[in-house]
Amino acid sequence: MTAAGGNRQFALFDEPPRKPVRPSRLLRQNRQLKREGIWNWTLPALEAELPSGRKVVTCPSAGTCADICYARFGFYQFPGVRAAHVANLAFVVEDLPGWEAAMRAELGARRFRGAWIRVHDSGDYFSDAYLAAWLRIMAARPEVSFYAYTKEVARFRRLVEPDPPPNFLWCYSLGGKHDGSLDVATARVADVFPTEEAITATADPVWHSQAESDLLAVLGPSPVGMAANRIPAALRRLGDRRLSEMQQESDELRRQRRRISRKGDMP
Repeated sequence: MTAAGGNRQFALFDEPPRKPVRPSRLLRQNRQLKREGIWNWTLPALEAELPSGRKVVTCPSAGTCADICYARFGFYQFPGVRAAHVANLAFVVEDLPGWEAAMRAELGARRFRGAWIRVHDSGDYFSDAYLAAWLRIMAARPEVSFYAYTKEVARFRRLVEPDPPPNFLWCYSLGGKHDGSLDVATARVADVFPTEEAITATADPVWHSQAESDLLAVLGPSPVGMAANRIPAALRRLGDRRLSEMQQESDELRRQRRRISRKGDMP
């Protein structure tokens, strides 16, 4: 019901704004990780638009990995699955303290004592505030173990490496914007190979497969190799290269374009 006042209309009985519905459960088990008893937390891959219309980049340091990301295909793109992951992101972005409290409370359940949590089987630590919230959660739940793959190298070097939680392990995954700052000889890194056979054929250095367990990414020897998911479109894009080689090609092409652009600007 409305009343007119000049050129303006207003509601006489406005309904109070509805509070967004938050996920009742935050941690899940996907098919692969469930076999190992690992729980996971998931965000949409790369970017997403929230119900409010706000757009959020969830993988700010992604590079060529975006071209073959498994979370952009198949199951992850089912409407119900996608909606659940967007709801997770909305909770984080719109109410970070509330999300942090909910995650800390959920992790207090008996089933998580001694368990492993993979933080992000899709998405990444997209902001300093979000990463800091996870570090506080980890400190509050020392009976739970956490691990992650991440391309947020610079962010981790500032916020995690100086004083990491003892119950948190991570692996830097290649194929992102910060590959050039990683030394395979000293940092724990992971790369995507076209096949399992390509991993076992490596030498100098020898790459170590994590096919037997996802936890080998953080508990096994480094550097870590993983075979690309058998997604036809992604496999065509990767070809017979490693993901890091695909990134190197992309970086070189970008440098060439910059050089050409500078020459074009010269008088």
